Amino acid sequence: MRASQRARGEDVALVDALLSADERRRSSGVRFDELRAEQKSLGKLIPKASGDEKAELLDKAGRLAADVKAADADRDAAAAETQELLLRLANLVHPDVPVGGEEDFVTLETHGTVRDFGAEGFVPKDHLELGQLLGAIDVERGAKVSGSRFYFLTGVGALLELALVNAAMAQATAAGFTPMLTPALVRPQSMAGTGFLGQAAQDVYHLDKDDLYLVGTSEVALAAYHMDEIIDADRLPLRYAGFSPCFRREAGSHGKDTRGIFRVHQFDKVEMFSYVAPEDSQAEHQRLLEWEKQWLTSLELPFRVIDVASGDLGSSAARKYDCEAWIPTQGKYRELTSTSDCTEFQSRRLSIRVRDGKQVRPLATLNGTLCAVPRTIVAILENHQQADGSVRVPEVLRPYLGGREILEPVAK
Repeated sequence: MRASQRARGEDVALVDALLSADERRRSSGVRFDELRAEQKSLGKLIPKASGDEKAELLDKAGRLAADVKAADADRDAAAAETQELLLRLANLVHPDVPVGGEEDFVTLETHGTVRDFGAEGFVPKDHLELGQLLGAIDVERGAKVSGSRFYFLTGVGALLELALVNAAMAQATAAGFTPMLTPALVRPQSMAGTGFLGQAAQDVYHLDKDDLYLVGTSEVALAAYHMDEIIDADRLPLRYAGFSPCFRREAGSHGKDTRGIFRVHQFDKVEMFSYVAPEDSQAEHQRLLEWEKQWLTSLELPFRVIDVASGDLGSSAARKYDCEAWIPTQGKYRELTSTSDCTEFQSRRLSIRVRDGKQVRPLATLNGTLCAVPRTIVAILENHQQADGSVRVPEVLRPYLGGREILEPVAK
């Protein structure tokens, strides 16, 4: 665990603080049990005693009651400190994860062909210019209504979102996922249990009056769906595909991706979520990645798969793969989907267990983005644009757009 914290670039001393607190919890618990046992024994002697002996026993019982109360308080305090430190500790990093920061990822594979727009005789437009030509994106009125990093999807933009969501849900359903429409507001225990009130807390919107949080991903609701439950082993794997609005403050991203809709405060997303036995989590992780690759391939997008470095993992992930699509006007790959193996981290915090015969134990949870809508629209518009500002519709989306093959610019 110390090595894992070090690889993440996080506080190694937290591990020793936790061990120390847990030792105090254990020893104070033993001390309380010993005093309670003595108190019970004394309670049996008092009715049988008389005179000075009884007075002495009653005096001793009074002192012992104070000691028991103090020991109980010490035990509770040590348990609370242990739990508080435990909640601050990130998941154990998988040993095969590359060590380092954001730029220390390892590229595992590359798919598709990056278009040479120069050879085609035109300079590509960025997604915002294309979106405005198509009457699909309105960021000016989004800013007027709600502020920066908000937007309207209009006309074919709105239809394109609905097409993406329906196509993504169709793929997930065909793969055996149960479609879910999830709450966008959750209680603190749901947010904390999934690991989003630690290092990610700065990106979370909180409604103080109601003590509810706006989710940044339906992963939160899908993970908490079975909170405080025991699931029979023969029901596993459980796979859900959640659709929800997502809200992120994007704290710390000042000046980054300010143009268009790549990095915004509110967006819709289709998210895959799996509950499996812990020994099956790595295989399930590969399956989630394959479904993401299948989705991006169906959209005819060039992309690469990276093994995310330890310092760039979320606190709940033991390992994470990102699929990054090529964005022509940026000249680089950008994250479109990701999938994380959270092993037993979330299930322990949310008290979700599996019953396997007579054994009851924590299970593993995994998540994988199938379609984060705005970023997917960015990639589609830029990669499938034509010289006249029109955009070719990938075949997989055409049935959900009334058979439309081309998105045409609208008249001014």
